[in-house]
Amino acid sequence: MTREQILVVDDERDIIELLTYNLAKEGYRVTAVMTGEDALAKVRAELPDLIVLDLMLPGINGLDVCRILAGDSRTAAIPILMLTARGEDADVVTGLELGAQDYVVKPFSPRVLLARIRALLRRSAQAQAGDESAVLKRHGLVIDPGRREVRLGEQRIELTYLEFAILHLLAKRPGWVFARSQIIEAVRGGDYPVTERSVDVQLVGLRRKLGPLGGCIETVRGAGYRLKE
Repeated sequence: MTREQILVVDDERDIIELLTYNLAKEGYRVTAVMTGEDALAKVRAELPDLIVLDLMLPGINGLDVCRILAGDSRTAAIPILMLTARGEDADVVTGLELGAQDYVVKPFSPRVLLARIRALLRRSAQAQAGDESAVLKRHGLVIDPGRREVRLGEQRIELTYLEFAILHLLAKRPGWVFARSQIIEAVRGGDYPVTERSVDVQLVGLRRKLGPLGGCIETVRGAGYRLKE
């Protein structure tokens, strides 16, 4: 069953209700906000898999939201589907140049919008899969997913499967806060019977094995965990 998290940003309640209903019916987890400021706050609090973003917003408009997200390495890879009104061709071009991946013109067909969302999520998943084998270097640690090993200089740090998976997840987006629920879904799948308390226990063991570098994994009260940038 589809479980991707989608953030809907639009200042029209009718549009939010339409999108929330259709996306939830397809199995997506949906969060909705009505301003650019709230969108940025929500993205920073919890990483969505895709953003449906209206360009015409009060305060910080959709183009500014695109610009801010594209300028942050932690959020630049999030796919953005713009919602535009007819006659906004210049804004569409600007949005695409700023990093948005696609757009749909209002009024839109929910079936067309869902098809565009599925295509964007598929491309995003393929891109992420291509990065899964990349060796990461963070805080002196060398994290090799191909060998499933972590080294600090010449020393190999022995981690369990889950400890390695959590470290690899955090290391892919240093500075990004991952909620416990996101960690569970990413490392073992949303249907795996692991509690959020189990995540905390894994982090205790991981920090202990990393020794002095264990402090690089920070607990963000009420939000989750992150690896220091």
